[in-house]
Amino acid sequence: MSSIDKQKRLHFDVVNVGLRAQATAVGLVQLCVELRAAGVLPEAALTRIKDAIADEVSVAGPRRRGQQDYRREVRDRLDQLFAGEAKVGSAEALSFGERPES
Repeated sequence: MSSIDKQKRLHFDVVNVGLRAQATAVGLVQLCVELRAAGVLPEAALTRIKDAIADEVSVAGPRRRGQQDYRREVRDRLDQLFAGEAKVGSAEALSFGERPES
């Protein structure tokens, strides 16, 4: 099974369990921040987590945009979100290809 097929299967499994909720996403971000601050979560693991999230979002992303460009933009926003250093901007802006506010 290819990695994209595995990602699609995971996408459908996650949707079926109901883990698309914003509260779950916020909890995950906070958990990662806490584990990183405690020295339990190495940077390489956090990178893999953000990559997995970016892969999932790009699988479900709009088809009118290039998937690689969309994934790259999502990944950049995840870096900002997990760092807590910058305003990420709205999801609507991401969908329409606008740049996040600085």
